[in-house]
Amino acid sequence: MYDKSLVVELLQQISNATEVVSIRFEIVETSDFFLDTPEGMEKLDSICMQLIAIGETLKNIDKITDKELLKQYPEVDWKGAKGIRDIISHHYFDLDAQEIYYVCDEKLPNLQITINKILSDLR
Repeated sequence: MYDKSLVVELLQQISNATEVVSIRFEIVETSDFFLDTPEGMEKLDSICMQLIAIGETLKNIDKITDKELLKQYPEVDWKGAKGIRDIISHHYFDLDAQEIYYVCDEKLPNLQITINKILSDLR
């Protein structure tokens, strides 16, 4: 059995990070915004840092729970959510702003809902 309180703490960190990304992403209307303005570049950088933290924390949760917890919630592509951390970290200068836009616009809301559901289930 795993340390449930630690997992709850980590899930809460992810929930907070998804909220931060959502707030930062509110003003972004297209992926071009990320690359065409200094403000956009700052948003891209700050959003990517949060996505790295989310991916790393998901990896830690998998390690702590022996990969048993997240697989109970198939509505999220966990491999992709964890993998974006590696892509951003190891290929930052080749980063595709359209892909980051897509993740924030299409994938993040479902991740946020699912993380909050897991938190609710564990409490």
